[in-house]
Amino acid sequence: MLYRTFGKTGKKVSILGFGCMRLPILEGNPSKINEPLATEMLHYAIDHGVNYVDTAYPYHGLSFTEGGNSETFLGKALKNGYREQVYLATKLPSWNIQKKRRS
Repeated sequence: MLYRTFGKTGKKVSILGFGCMRLPILEGNPSKINEPLATEMLHYAIDHGVNYVDTAYPYHGLSFTEGGNSETFLGKALKNGYREQVYLATKLPSWNIQKKRRS
């Protein structure tokens, strides 16, 4: 696996990432992830050097206005030490932002 330094962080990130937008599904329903197969695929990628995983709020939902199941799936699939082996990115559903506010 090839790695690149991520900005000024010094972190070595695999140039090949594992995207979770189109995981295998059941019954032709994008919201029903085939979790055993998707977990096997994810673990294989990590075991072979992929350390960048990408997801987003709407992935594997029925529409972009409601949350999908990709993030929830990853929470389960990255247990037992896999979470510590990857850099995980998710994206903000900017269309759901109602107002600008500082915390």
